[in-house]
Amino acid sequence: MDVFVFVILLVTCFAAGATGALFQPGRWYQALNKPVWTPPNWAFPLAWTTIYFSVSFAGARVADMEGNAIALAFWAMQAGFSTLWTPVFFGLRRLRGALLVMLPLWVSVLGATLAMFELDRAAGLAFLPYILWVTIAAALNYRVAQLNPAVAPRDLSAD
Repeated sequence: MDVFVFVILLVTCFAAGATGALFQPGRWYQALNKPVWTPPNWAFPLAWTTIYFSVSFAGARVADMEGNAIALAFWAMQAGFSTLWTPVFFGLRRLRGALLVMLPLWVSVLGATLAMFELDRAAGLAFLPYILWVTIAAALNYRVAQLNPAVAPRDLSAD
């Protein structure tokens, strides 16, 4: 595994995660109706930090392997959709719209997980926490949208 590639992928993950600092949940999110199984607030940064290190490890492991194109394409796809979800959900407050981002995010994480497993067992295992977390996040997004049908998207013309 190339440490330099790992660092590049890790920086990419944290850059994607920076949208969380730009579009913080705040009082708006706290006021939403949420299911009782919603993870506690402290779990989100812990989960994402673990995921960032894990998927960077996985990507770096397969980066120099023959036949890695599909795995790395799915890796890039998940990074893109992961970056997009936070501004849609927290920034624009489009609960249903975020589900439209969540679907390709989930598919890309599943695709990356399966492609990683085909290349390297350790890389595939490193993606398992991500597929678990994104499944929980998708269910949470869906349930929050259901429980809050009257939530209006943010009016950007007022900002």
